[in-house]
Amino acid sequence: MRWINRHPGPAGRVALVALPFVLVGLAYAAASAARLAENPQDRILPSFETLGATAWRLLTEEDRRSGEILFWGDTLSSLSLLGAGVGIAALIGLCLGLAIGLVPVVRTGLQGFVAVLSMIPPLALLPILFITLGVGDAAKIALIAIGITPFLIRDLSARTLELPQEQLVKAQTLGASTLAIAVSVALPQIMPRLIGAVRLSLGPAWLFLIAAEAVASEAGLGYRIFLVRRFLAMDVILTYVAWITVLAFLIDWALMRLSRWAYPWAEARG
Repeated sequence: MRWINRHPGPAGRVALVALPFVLVGLAYAAASAARLAENPQDRILPSFETLGATAWRLLTEEDRRSGEILFWGDTLSSLSLLGAGVGIAALIGLCLGLAIGLVPVVRTGLQGFVAVLSMIPPLALLPILFITLGVGDAAKIALIAIGITPFLIRDLSARTLELPQEQLVKAQTLGASTLAIAVSVALPQIMPRLIGAVRLSLGPAWLFLIAAEAVASEAGLGYRIFLVRRFLAMDVILTYVAWITVLAFLIDWALMRLSRWAYPWAEARG
């Protein structure tokens, strides 16, 4: 049997999924052990025991000055900014994506403009946002929204253009207005694509958030990582990086489950 026709069984699937993680863990453990054997005070690659102890301390110990657990405060701050930025981008992307995909006049006027906007590196706009909006949360939310909105608009408009024309013609023969067609015909078919596009945008959204927090912030996961780097606190940095990865995975998983629950027909078609 050719390899392209071979499919792993349940046990093989679990083993193949776990294999890359195990290999990376073993490589890290070997490299850490080698560095610590040469220098027990080495802080570049802390052992798993040190990482575990640091994670427990960050999760449970209160800050002496504020009396709060900074880890959870940073998490809440970053998630609120990420949620606001992605939510605004999703709303704008959905509205403009539908409009560009359905209305030829809007498509003629905005399609090229959005294509040009998508070529602008969002991080290059960060100084402009800080100057115009200040160094508060508004600039960080704006950076996330500006960074992923053009992609969402282009993806959703392309999906709208792929809708069967028979559906649009039939809705018009039944007397539906443009707004009714957008809401009743196009929107239900675009929503699964919106969720998928948001899932793809989460990586860049985290990147923009971490970059903005690193430059100017007083709380947040990115702010904490760049604050402790000056002390070479790799155990804290790696704990925060692992936590960001877990959060990103859980958000992606939740969106996937939401799509399967709300739009099972789209999953079956895909």
